[in-house]
Amino acid sequence: MKQSVGRRIRVRGLVQGVGFRPTVWQIATQLGLVGTVLNDGDGVLIHLSGTSSNIDKFIVRLGAERPPLSRIDAIERDELKVACSYVDFRIIPSKQGKISTAIVPDAATCPHCLEDILDQNNRRSGYSFANCTHCGPRLTITRHLPYDRKNTSMAEFNMCSACQNEYDDPTDRRFHAQPNACPQCGPRLSLVHQNAAANSAQDDSGILAATAKLLIEGKILAIKGLGGFHFACDATNELAVALLRARKHRPSKPLAVMVKCVEMARQYVSLSSLEERALTGTAAPIVLADQSGQDQQPSIAKLADQIAPGIARIGVMLPYTPLHHLLLKLCDRPLVMTSGNLSGEPQVIDNEQALKDLSGVADAFLLHNRTIVNRVDDSVVQVIGDAVTVIRRARGFAPSPLLLPCGFDSCAPILGMGAALKNTFCQLSNGQAVVSHHIGDLDRVSAHDDYSKAMALYGEMRQFQPDGIAVDLHPDYASTKKGIGLAQKLNVELVQVQHHHAHVAAGLAEFGLPIDTKPVLAVVLDGLGLGDDGYLWGGELLLANYTTYKRLGYFEEVGLLGGDKANQEPWRNTYSHIQQAMGWEAFEWDFSGLELASWLQRKPLSVLETMLEKSLNTPLSSSAGRLFDAVAGALDICRASISYEGEAATRLQACAERYLSGADLLSVSTYPTRVQVGVPAVLSFRPMWFALLQDLADKQPVGYIAARFHSTLAHATGEMAIALAKKHQCDHILLSGGVCQNRLLTNALRQRIGESGINVLLPCLYPIGDGGISLGQALIAAARKQQIASVGR
Repeated sequence: MKQSVGRRIRVRGLVQGVGFRPTVWQIATQLGLVGTVLNDGDGVLIHLSGTSSNIDKFIVRLGAERPPLSRIDAIERDELKVACSYVDFRIIPSKQGKISTAIVPDAATCPHCLEDILDQNNRRSGYSFANCTHCGPRLTITRHLPYDRKNTSMAEFNMCSACQNEYDDPTDRRFHAQPNACPQCGPRLSLVHQNAAANSAQDDSGILAATAKLLIEGKILAIKGLGGFHFACDATNELAVALLRARKHRPSKPLAVMVKCVEMARQYVSLSSLEERALTGTAAPIVLADQSGQDQQPSIAKLADQIAPGIARIGVMLPYTPLHHLLLKLCDRPLVMTSGNLSGEPQVIDNEQALKDLSGVADAFLLHNRTIVNRVDDSVVQVIGDAVTVIRRARGFAPSPLLLPCGFDSCAPILGMGAALKNTFCQLSNGQAVVSHHIGDLDRVSAHDDYSKAMALYGEMRQFQPDGIAVDLHPDYASTKKGIGLAQKLNVELVQVQHHHAHVAAGLAEFGLPIDTKPVLAVVLDGLGLGDDGYLWGGELLLANYTTYKRLGYFEEVGLLGGDKANQEPWRNTYSHIQQAMGWEAFEWDFSGLELASWLQRKPLSVLETMLEKSLNTPLSSSAGRLFDAVAGALDICRASISYEGEAATRLQACAERYLSGADLLSVSTYPTRVQVGVPAVLSFRPMWFALLQDLADKQPVGYIAARFHSTLAHATGEMAIALAKKHQCDHILLSGGVCQNRLLTNALRQRIGESGINVLLPCLYPIGDGGISLGQALIAAARKQQIASVGR
């Protein structure tokens, strides 16, 4: 008989709330091992007793058979001297303690639960809140860690005997599924019509049928989902979509569409294999996909024209909760599913608040009585080249941690406060970075309150105490002001981080480059970020690593007429570029016949000229985003004003893509540009403007001009980046910044740089827009503190 040995095994990673302990129990039992398993603040702790060979087999099988939502970051083994005291293998209650384990993201309904709710003989048939350890709510219902039912909003629901038996049975996939419930004991639906009491007479199936009937009739519903409310309507009903836009004061920003299955999605969009994989994954994000030829499919109802006006792509997603699955099945048509909020405000999560604040938009409310603890919006992704890139990181992705590269494991805990727009925050500690779910723009008091609440919640759940606070250089950002106050309150160091340097650092960590990596050449094409020279940057070529950066090149600076107004009114950028490139008199002399000239002549040109000459409320900026606005304004694609951030650039991209129809952008002829050699080098687009305006005067197709502009930008920026990278012996060129979310431009940049043999890095896991800024801030602050500490030693 082989001698028994004892082992203490620590498993770290995404291992709570995903069915990890029952998996451990099953493997240990099958191998004849005895001992215990429990959750605690560090992950999962296992005590094992048995033969050495069987314990080795256990470790191998645990890695191979881990639950689908889990992620093992580390398995540590130590000798256990009390092995002989165990007689069987047991799952024991969780232990409290210092928390360093990760919070698991919410997950879309798994195939098994979907089968349950569609099976008329199953006790969960038609139930909107079915879940198991492989799917369902996690972050959205969590109040504290460890992740046990008592620490979630499911504590309000006492399990019936049948659910309790499942919960207690290690062989059941609902073993210790904390949100486990059924129609007898769990959350329930209610339907409230405008100015009427809740409909509680019907069961859930009747309520869903009534809801579907309202949607089919063209009504607008406010539907409480997983992480907040959605406004929903029939996506094929022109009047319903127009009414939703009018009531929500959302004139043109694209609306997301939910379809019941991949087959229905293919009726409306073209899906690549990568896009389909993203659509059907456990995160179930909104996927941006090209609209397909609906006119060639007379058997289907077309999507309303106002779903995504002026844009060739739409955001499509699949049902990700049982409620959505059941509702889409009843409606059997695509539904608009857009955030249930007032314009500019955070998504509503509370029933009473919804009935009060959303009554001006919704005709009726589909509610449920499970509390949403944490507001979490839908994630958004797109495919660029051969990668799925995250645009908005929220439901399904956050707050999974990023394992940091070599050298960060001993760094002090740092809190990155993020930017002003598309805000997130980041907690960096113990070799991991946890980036929050998407908070949004902090220009509203309610959004700022949500930011503070989420930060407190994450801090409590992780027992996180920062040793430093990292903020953006811009003193007027709400996140910067809050960070300054927090650093003073906690008496910790405040680290100011340049905006575009933060973009770069976030990308470096995603690709696993160590803390002492040599600098890379980074192309950061962005809207606006304050530079260390006091000017507004946005078209930057930086030589950077985690601790330092040097500005090697930039787009020639142009005045932002009216300051912030230039961000909202593209024509201001058009006029400013024309004035810089040739002056108004020369423009009138050569192009007086253009509609653009007559349009601009109606503006107070003498005042504008004075503002430019004397720099009155006209800060200089190298912004790539405002260059896009200027071209879109010239082409009258989006001239007078925008109704959402990036509208002009998005429409310009769509116009170019429609013209190209899949053709190679780099084969399109370019406009002339000029590089002023120096340190830093300056890329000027002045020569481009005469040629572009001449194309307009020659009545060239607007799509052709838009494509030429994109080609020009890709060629000129790519060639400048290649030259600088070779000069400074860089192995990598990293692309980042919000403008790089333009897949047409970014694909062309990757192709052009790739032709030189230099490796191109395009971050995918975290947004290359401002949603990734907090990660970069925390990394830079941590690396700098580590560097100072090393010098001190």
